[in-house]
Amino acid sequence: MTTFAGGATASNAASDRLARDALTVLQPGFTGTTAPDWLLRRLGEGLASVGLFGRNVATAEQLTALTARLRAEREDVLVAIDEEGGDVTRLEVRTGSSFPGNHALGAVDDVELTEDVARELGRRLAECGVNFDWAPSADVNSNPGNPVIGVRSFGASTDLVARHTAAYVRGLQAAGVAACTKHFPGHGDTAVDSHHALPRIDVDAEVLQARDLVPFRAAVAAGTKAVMSAHILVPALEPDLPATLSRRVLTELLRGELGYDGLIVTDAVEMKAIADTYGIERGSVLAVAAGADAICVGGGLADEETVDRLRDALVGAVRSGDLPEERLADAAARVRALARWTAEAAATGAAVVADPEVGLRAARRAQRVTVAETFTPLDRAPYVAAFTPVANIAVGDETPWGVAAELSRLLPGTETGSFSGDDAGQAALRAAGDRRVVAVVRDEHRHPWMAAALDTLIAARPDTIVVEMGVPQATPRGALHIATHGAARVCGLAAAEIIAGK
Repeated sequence: MTTFAGGATASNAASDRLARDALTVLQPGFTGTTAPDWLLRRLGEGLASVGLFGRNVATAEQLTALTARLRAEREDVLVAIDEEGGDVTRLEVRTGSSFPGNHALGAVDDVELTEDVARELGRRLAECGVNFDWAPSADVNSNPGNPVIGVRSFGASTDLVARHTAAYVRGLQAAGVAACTKHFPGHGDTAVDSHHALPRIDVDAEVLQARDLVPFRAAVAAGTKAVMSAHILVPALEPDLPATLSRRVLTELLRGELGYDGLIVTDAVEMKAIADTYGIERGSVLAVAAGADAICVGGGLADEETVDRLRDALVGAVRSGDLPEERLADAAARVRALARWTAEAAATGAAVVADPEVGLRAARRAQRVTVAETFTPLDRAPYVAAFTPVANIAVGDETPWGVAAELSRLLPGTETGSFSGDDAGQAALRAAGDRRVVAVVRDEHRHPWMAAALDTLIAARPDTIVVEMGVPQATPRGALHIATHGAARVCGLAAAEIIAGK
């Protein structure tokens, strides 16, 4: 077996082609806000995609310079980002998103609005040189206790999710940005986060066909350029392997039954659902053999050694007969084909007219207000008690959320504190003193301590205002209850406007 260390050093054309194809199917990340030398070298050696995360983005100007540097090395490079809007934002990781997420758009249920939001988001991505978005989530949030999807889903209705998934795909791609519909065959009915372990969905094939697969069919019909696989076990489809590693799921179902001919991308291969059960090298080989065309890696493992390990594993698998050479070549060809599409689509996307206020308009329309008594907007600065759960890895803990920052602009002097645990309610009361309390929660229904904190607050202070920024499953309570359907910055602003009567 030829060993590759630090660069493709094969002595013949066939080995060089294998190494280039192996690099082409990787979508690696890196650390920092400038491209490291090793990444630029790999672009010259065959790497065709780069994945960006919040750690790579400081400002729009910096991001534009970064993508321009990547293109100076390889003009048709696919620059991918995990930008869903809403809670999962990388463009505005330090401020919160200017766009509400899927759940807010589903709550409005205006397909044209969803398409407009996605088009403007795509325009901003393209303006910064990003041409591939790991979005939208097409998962039907059928399990309200889902710890990783939640407000990233358009909702619990299959038809609603299908309509808005298709609209989102159309909007993004009208801006010249390839959509990557995820997480196939559907991550909505899980109680486990696949970042931490392997979730299992135990429903029969008829339920999957009628519920989970419908939005993906809609995405395929809308022309989605990519589909991302889920690291989930679905015994009705495949009894032994996660979907990402299953030929039955990726090739027979997605390509065969659904008729999909675009790029298949894995979810991050270093997630524990794969890394702890198969290892990233074997997992990557199995994924490509099953029908995946691109391996996403770099959310956690973002270094030169990881890229070299995965390249070597793919080349070694071809040489040992574990991975057909033609399957690797086909995967690489699909990546290059998408790169060509983005280059051609860039000219069309440049014609999209900017609509900078569409996100706020959507967030305002997504607010659901329940008033327990006649409510008079606040004219004095309140105390904002944020009951803060542990953020899932997809959302991250670096993006601010809540209503305190926006209320501070409307009602100067607003104070805030973050609380969690069994004493959260009493602690918030002590901190608030005699100020009016605005309690901000996120998925109250999933956190007993949070529900107990609200019990304590409302018993002592019936005039408490409650802002639910997660999935609004719990019964509305408080003098005023606002369900924002997401924790994006614009969702907080829209709620603050109601509280302050602006």
